[in-house]
Amino acid sequence: MESQLCSRDHPLYFSPNFGFSTVNLIANVKPPQTTNNGFHRGSLKLGFRSISRFVAYNSVSVQDSSGSSTIKKGDEDEALGSARPTYVPTPPNRALRTPHSGYHFDGTTRKFFEGWYFKVSIPERRQSFCFIYCVESPAFTKKLTPLEVAQYGPRSTGVGAQILGADDKYICQYSEESQNFWGSRHELILGSTFVAKQNMKPPNSEVPPQEFEKRVSEGFQVTPLWHQGFIRDDGRSDYVETVKSARWEYSTRPVYGWGDVGSTQKSTAGWLAAFPVFEPHWQMCMAGGLSTGWIEWDGEMIEFENAPSYSEKNWGGGFPRKWFWVQCNVFEGGSGEIALTAAGGLRQLPGLTDNFENAALIGVHYGGTFYEFVPWNGVVNWEIAPWGYWFMSADNGRHVVELEATTEDPGTVLRAPTSEAGFSQACKDTCFGVLKLQMWERRYDGSKGKKVLDVTSNMAALEVGGGPWFNTWKGQTSTPEIVRGALGLPVDVDGIFNLVPFLKPPGL
Repeated sequence: MESQLCSRDHPLYFSPNFGFSTVNLIANVKPPQTTNNGFHRGSLKLGFRSISRFVAYNSVSVQDSSGSSTIKKGDEDEALGSARPTYVPTPPNRALRTPHSGYHFDGTTRKFFEGWYFKVSIPERRQSFCFIYCVESPAFTKKLTPLEVAQYGPRSTGVGAQILGADDKYICQYSEESQNFWGSRHELILGSTFVAKQNMKPPNSEVPPQEFEKRVSEGFQVTPLWHQGFIRDDGRSDYVETVKSARWEYSTRPVYGWGDVGSTQKSTAGWLAAFPVFEPHWQMCMAGGLSTGWIEWDGEMIEFENAPSYSEKNWGGGFPRKWFWVQCNVFEGGSGEIALTAAGGLRQLPGLTDNFENAALIGVHYGGTFYEFVPWNGVVNWEIAPWGYWFMSADNGRHVVELEATTEDPGTVLRAPTSEAGFSQACKDTCFGVLKLQMWERRYDGSKGKKVLDVTSNMAALEVGGGPWFNTWKGQTSTPEIVRGALGLPVDVDGIFNLVPFLKPPGL
């Protein structure tokens, strides 16, 4: 573990080069090698069945009244073919719903953010699309006045939407106003309107796709089963290659939540996540799913059917001081659906002084079973380089797991909600990670027994964030014993509050 992990003198956010050796984020990006038909080599044998189609549509594009490039309806219908998404309204008490699916804002003026992450992977092209949304200080729907700054302190306000897409290209649209953002109190349903259609009122809840198109010119809405939107780049990202606009529409069939299939789904951070301590909180909402639809990206209509997908969220006062993350749903060497999520960070403990703890976990879903490795059921170890190398291992008393990931991709700097500077350049990501994941049954003496899983991928999503990152971070979970014991208690907070729903906190 590093002896001096952080200091108040070091900012959380970074320049576009993220504090590492100088990298030209545009010139050095090398897209995977393609064949003559445009498909990327090295496609994987999948547990998920995935089909994608790529349609160049510039020859049939027209300008709508807002100036955006769209496809003629007849040509679009023909192009979409069997990859047409199917909208279904979000049902109550849906299967695989995880705790903390809802919007956690409690209406107070404390410093607060909530962020959501949705990823779709297209194995045939070795490309992924990562949709990232964030709302900051929602108690203030507009930029603070000087009087409000004097009363509450400086705050970042607004709504951001960013996408890391094919070939490491990027788009970001941000508004300092959040009056047109909305989120469901107890379900994974949210949306925002950046620009409404003329004489139309922006939605404030889930609406059918046709209604969304009728009322929203620029914005998004997303549910556990549906995702659509249109955004324009706002010109704030001159450090990376951007696309001018992005449009998407796809439906999703969840396969894994965060727990065994057919069982009650788990809170990622344990039952204490129901209370505003140990922030920021983190919840995997869908460890694995199958998505069908299309994404309009940089002059292409990219279609996909049963593409592996994933979603998670964070909320609290700000991101951790320092963190790392690994996620993958596309594997070779295994059968059926496999999903991996692993991460760790240095987060602040509640109290009057600046005390921090190491927190980390590894979650594997395989064959309908959830293999959980968390500080309250074992030990998690890691060795993470400032960029290019991720290694983690864990033992939960029943199984032992190891993962190793590398990348030669230079990565792309993304924005995250920081405590000091709001929605700022604070992390570095790639979806071109090479990953090896192994898991064994644990013998009575702690050694590795029968191998349960041995798979690889060249489409792992990898991230490091916060800082400073001076050298390789070697660490181990260090949860205080009293907290570890409390988290190990079988407390069903969601079930308890369901008995007294009027006391149920937002988000749960």
